[in-house]
Amino acid sequence: MQASFLQRHIHATLGSGNLREAVKLPPGEDVDEWLAVNTVDFFNQVNILYATLTEFCTPSTCPIMSAGPRYEYRWADGITIKKPIVVSAPKYVDYLMDWVEAQLDDESVFPQKFGVPFPPNFQEVVKTIMKRLFRVYGHIYHSHFQKIVSLQEEAHLNTCFKHFVLFTL
Repeated sequence: MQASFLQRHIHATLGSGNLREAVKLPPGEDVDEWLAVNTVDFFNQVNILYATLTEFCTPSTCPIMSAGPRYEYRWADGITIKKPIVVSAPKYVDYLMDWVEAQLDDESVFPQKFGVPFPPNFQEVVKTIMKRLFRVYGHIYHSHFQKIVSLQEEAHLNTCFKHFVLFTL
C-alpha cells in the first residue's frame, strides 16, 4: 500500500486517542513499509520536540550526551566516526539527525518508489534509528523536563513518547 495511505491511517488512529491501535500494522500491509512510514514520523517528532529546547540545551549546559550518570551516549556513525566519541548533547543530536536524515534519503535503505524492495537488513537499520532516537527522549526527560513543564509541553512530550514506546515494543 502507498505511504500516503499509511500516513492517513496513522493520523486517523492517533486522532482516535487510542495509541495502541495507532501502532498496529494494518491488515494486509507490508511490515517494512509500515516501519518506514513510522520511522519518518518519529524522526520528525523527535526533531521538533528537541528544537524547542535548543536554546537551553547547549554545549555548556549539556557537555555530555546523557540521560543521567548511568547513561552516557557516545557518537559513532560507523563511517566517518568509527570509534565512539564523547560529544555534547547538542552535537550528538546534530550528528544523529544528520545520520538519520541520510538513512531516510538513501533509496537503497528507504526506497522512495512503490514496489521497490527494502534491503534485507532494513529492520536492523530501523532498530538502530529507534534506539538512537530513544536516547534523545532520555536526555530530554533527564536534563530538560523542568523546562518542558515551564513551556507547558509535557502533555505533548508524554504523548509522543508513549506513542514511540508502544510502537517500538
